[in-house]
Amino acid sequence: MLCPQVYPIHEALAVLEPYARLPPHKHVARPTEVLAGTQLLYAFFTRTHGDMHSLVRNCRRIPEPEAAVLFRQMATAVAHCHQHGLVLRDLKLRRFVFTDCERKKLVLENLEDTCVLTGPDDSLWDKNACPAYVGPEILSSQASYSGKAADIWSLGVALFTMLAGHYPFQDSEPVLLFGKIRRGAYALPAGLSAPARCLVRCLLRREPAERLTATSILLHPWLREDPIPSAPTRSHLWEADQVVPDGPGLDEAKEEEEDRELVLYG
Repeated sequence: MLCPQVYPIHEALAVLEPYARLPPHKHVARPTEVLAGTQLLYAFFTRTHGDMHSLVRNCRRIPEPEAAVLFRQMATAVAHCHQHGLVLRDLKLRRFVFTDCERKKLVLENLEDTCVLTGPDDSLWDKNACPAYVGPEILSSQASYSGKAADIWSLGVALFTMLAGHYPFQDSEPVLLFGKIRRGAYALPAGLSAPARCLVRCLLRREPAERLTATSILLHPWLREDPIPSAPTRSHLWEADQVVPDGPGLDEAKEEEEDRELVLYG
């Protein structure tokens, strides 16, 4: 079964250019068919089986061995995009979707909002981001920032959330949330192995230049084929005011409010 994504026809170049630039990859979804009308562009994708955000919301916390297998696929997708001059800009758990019913195989769902670089410089100026995943440099800088390093920060937020069951930075008030992100202070959950703690810290560094590159992430010891297992206690699974939002369980509009993209102004 195919699922269509619909875009205004005047956005056709921006929508299709990233796919033209990027060689096919098993962890990046591509349209199986594209149809252009006079007003709309239809891109058809293969049906998926849920996303990472929903998995974390349901499980609260993913055991390290399973998290390592899934995160390796996520990092591989990002590395492939970065290697071919694409900055994803809007990375979050919801964008990684399962291609199998067993929820073992992940792909980046599409290349929407991707920035196609024209050279080695990955400097960006825009301030569009999902609040929980935005990097401190985007909030604090009045100048350009490294798009690739911002993607890595977002991956760090995703990894932390997978392992902890809640975002590293969260508050109901945007101003307070952004203050926490600028300070970069977070508490790793108890029970994580040393390699897992190391990788999270290597991604969530306030200084963009100090973060691992996407390719380097794949060389980290925690992502080896036999990751170190851990046995966290139930008492550390999540903090009541920091859990991944339940969304439709209470109110469909609440999920959209939690996950919407905001325009950030320095």
